[in-house]
Amino acid sequence: MDAYLEEEFYDLITFCIQNPNSQDYVSKKERIHEIGQELFSNGGVDAMENMYFAIQNRIKEEIQKDTGPYRPWWNNITEEWQY
Repeated sequence: MDAYLEEEFYDLITFCIQNPNSQDYVSKKERIHEIGQELFSNGGVDAMENMYFAIQNRIKEEIQKDTGPYRPWWNNITEEWQY
């Protein structure tokens, strides 16, 4: 399941990075938040960190963009995740 979530997360965040003015931006952002909630439910903050780290590296390598500004989208899932 994590592999599917990782691919979905990658696709969603890539879309948001490349299309910040899209009509679909808000719905994609909401789904990214839901993925964070699913990860936390299944593996805690460690699962969130691991997934974000993997995606961050893929985005840097593949489209040369920074995912840092998107980390706060998972704020309020847990007090341990505050960016």
